Amino acid sequence: MLFSRLREDIACIRERDPAARSTWEVLTCYPGLHALVMHRWAAACWHAGLRWLGRFISHVARFVTGIEIHPGATIGRRVFIDHGMGVVIGETAEIGDECTIYQGVTLGGTALVKGAKRHPTLGRGVIVGANAQVLGGFTVADGARVGSGAVVVKPVPAGATAVGNPARIIAADADAQREAVAAKMGFSAYGVTQGDDPVALAMKGLIDNASGHEHQIALLWQAIEKLSHRARELPTEDCVPQDAQTSEQFDAERLNRLVK
Repeated sequence: MLFSRLREDIACIRERDPAARSTWEVLTCYPGLHALVMHRWAAACWHAGLRWLGRFISHVARFVTGIEIHPGATIGRRVFIDHGMGVVIGETAEIGDECTIYQGVTLGGTALVKGAKRHPTLGRGVIVGANAQVLGGFTVADGARVGSGAVVVKPVPAGATAVGNPARIIAADADAQREAVAAKMGFSAYGVTQGDDPVALAMKGLIDNASGHEHQIALLWQAIEKLSHRARELPTEDCVPQDAQTSEQFDAERLNRLVK
């Protein structure tokens, strides 16, 4: 059982980290793997009633790896703690299968009541970005993502993304729809989508509105051209001001450079 879990952990690291070149490298040079192995020893002692020994093993693991996992925490299968320095996982935290946690993450508590559920629960396949803080006894549901540096103090729905401080929830459907609109406009919104700060989100909304206004103005001038020409039977250029915009000229590349 022990060796099968170890092989499973090594396989998941090699799958998710392109820097992992061999099994031997993962086994000897990945502190996230070492921390999880030592946590299993500490958790076994903890649940057997050897509370001090469990805490001591946890303390040694923290000294060796820079990752602090309370022996009372529950961690699922194929969890990957990448880099890991500064990660803190509290006593009542629960981490589902196939989660990925980056350096500096805290799964902490806000309540001081002993025996209560004080720390968060991560569902299956959750990704928590570097230096994110998830604080409280709520659930981050399956497939959700927590952006780097986010401070999450409320539940995150399945498949959603939490960004900012305090964290705001970005629904997956809305984000996908925005990407589709951006693609039609001729530029990519990559880098100003999931994980945005409020300024980037505001810029994204302004760009969306600007593209719509550009199109509407062009249509209006085209209609004015036709009406004026029919009513007065004059050449089109005499009916429309020379500076009127009669075609859509949305400079997506220029706006993309501004956002960057």
